Amino acid sequence: MLLENYFLPGDLECQIEAFIEHYNHQRYHESLDNVTPADAYFGRASAVLDRRRRIKRKTIAHRRLQHRKIAA
Repeated sequence: MLLENYFLPGDLECQIEAFIEHYNHQRYHESLDNVTPADAYFGRASAVLDRRRRIKRKTIAHRRLQHRKIAA
């Protein structure tokens, strides 16, 4: 959170809510295998990690193909 002055309680509450939303739903946590706490809590972590593995395999295959085209 930025070090700002909040003159109304509602302003501070809004900033705290935004921080909690970011921390739990957008920020990846290394201790949770780089998934969000919400993904881990709701049981979506394995699906997220599987999707990342598939994307990584496709990316590596594509890069190898591009490398072979350049090397040929």
